[in-house]
This record gives sequence, C-alpha cells and structure tokens, in this order.
Amino acid sequence: MIYPWHETQWQQLAAHWQNRPNAWLFTGKENTGKTEFARFVAQALLCESPKSGHEPCGECASCHLFSQNTHPDFYELTPEIPEGEAIGRKLLQIKIDAVRDIVENIYLTAVRGGLRVVLVHPAESMNTQAANGLLKALEEPPQHVVFLLVTHARDKLLPTIKSRCRQMVLPSPTHEQAAAYLRQQGVENAEALLAFHSGAPLFTPAPELDALREELLTLLAAPRLLAILDYAAAFDKQKQPLAVFIDWLQKWLTDVGLAQQSMAPLYYPHHAQALLQTASKTDSRRLFSLLGRLNALNPYGYHTLSVKMQLEYLLIEYLDFWQNKP
Repeated sequence: MIYPWHETQWQQLAAHWQNRPNAWLFTGKENTGKTEFARFVAQALLCESPKSGHEPCGECASCHLFSQNTHPDFYELTPEIPEGEAIGRKLLQIKIDAVRDIVENIYLTAVRGGLRVVLVHPAESMNTQAANGLLKALEEPPQHVVFLLVTHARDKLLPTIKSRCRQMVLPSPTHEQAAAYLRQQGVENAEALLAFHSGAPLFTPAPELDALREELLTLLAAPRLLAILDYAAAFDKQKQPLAVFIDWLQKWLTDVGLAQQSMAPLYYPHHAQALLQTASKTDSRRLFSLLGRLNALNPYGYHTLSVKMQLEYLLIEYLDFWQNKP
C-alpha cells in the first residue's frame, strides 16, 4: 500500500517507469511508510497484469504470491530475530551470509520469467561485510534484477552504495495527516505519542514502554536519589537497551533547552509546565555539558555494559544539574 502522503512520489516514479534504474534508495524519517512504499513498488514490478498507471492489479498469480509472501522472485533482506528470542539489548544486523544467499540466487533465471526484486530494509542495518557484499552486486547488476533499498539514516550508508542508487526522498506526513491517521486507528493519547515520535505516525504500539517513559518524566520533573536508584532497577528489569533511555532523556533535555529560550516543547508538550519549572532553575551551560555526556554514550547504546549502572550515573548527573549546584 501507499500512504496518502506518498502519492505524489508514486506518480513521479510511475511517470518514468520505462526509465527506471536497477537500484532505488528510498530515504526519509523512520515510521513514515517507506518500507510499505517500497513493497508497493516491488509488487508493481512483479505484477503480470499491471494497471494503466503501473499499479499492481492485485489479482494475477504474481500478486497473489506476493500477498502471501511466497513470490519466488522476491527477496527480502532485513535483520532477523532468532527464533524464540526477544530483541532485548541486541543490535540487530543484516549479515554477510544473508547477502550471499540472495546474491547467489539473483543471477539465475527468474522463476516466473519476469523481473527479480530485492528489498533491503533498513539498509543501514547491514554490517560492513554485508554492505560490501551487496555493493559488488550493485556494481555489476545482473539483468532483470531491481534493488530497492530503504533507509532511515542515509548518512550511515557507504557512499559507494548511495552513488549506485537513484535516490528518492519520501516525505513525512503533515501533523494533520499524521494525527488523522492515529485517530482513525483509535490510538489513545495520539497527540502526545505523535510528538514523542517526531510526527511519525507508524510507530509500533508499546504501552509498557510508554508507561515506563512516563515514570521517567515524572522523576525528571522532581528527581530524588532513592527514586533514581529504584527507577534504574525497574528499567533494567525490562531488558531494554541503553539506547532507549538515552533517547528519552535526550528528548527531555532538548525540551528543557527550548524552554530556557521561551520556546514550546517538541517531544513532551503534555509536560510543558514541568519543563518550564526545570528550565527556570537550571543553567544552559550545564545543560549542554550533560547533553554532551549523553552523546558520548550513543555509540554504546547496544553494548553489553551494565545498563543499570549507566542509568544510575546519568540520573545522578541529571540530579546534580537539576539542583544547579555550583
């Protein structure tokens, strides 16, 4: 399917259907429908009776196979979660073995006699070996094969991969479009969740994490040492990676910085009063220093270091910042 906010991009792509490249790179914000757009393109490429505007018919044998995820000429590369395991604190990656398996197959004749399509998402999750393996196929692409790459972080891709793809930016929905979509889906606290997710409406619902985040925001509004230690232990029990906590705290501190400049919060508008109170008693220089320490921990967001100890350290640093001690 294509979401309404991507209709223009589909029309642009369809208008040059006969001059399509062998590799597309679809870029944009996470949770805004890029993968769904790429799947629609893949189905259109494989469809045996496309409509006049190149949309897939949805009725032919290829479309039926595609809808059942059994099309023999469609290949999908995405990080796999080992059977029976939770994501937890692992950084999921696309590895070289998965790339090799697909590359070996795409040089064969298409089972249904048409194109073969390879979808890679998110492309930045390929480790170095996998990216180099895919690059070789992009440098010498087999005939009748189309690569569709989806990325939320284009700057993390190898420049050589980007240079071998035709890039298309898929825009985020407007606030009105995103809010209307969430209301249509019956999402509670739609406005607050939309703000936290930076206006991207296709996030995966996670009520338990939402509740854990709200506990953190209450703590950040009035931190106390014992409460900090209790929260660090509670977060650790959820087996979430440090990256999740860093994201939550970075967004809070960003909103504090905005409040210090008399600007409206971006991520936590429902905590505007607490943000104003925090901003009024804190110092911008120390705020940037704390943000710097958070940024330094970003590369270790999925590391095996003790998450509980890191939370205790960061929250005690925040308590010191909040108390504005000299």
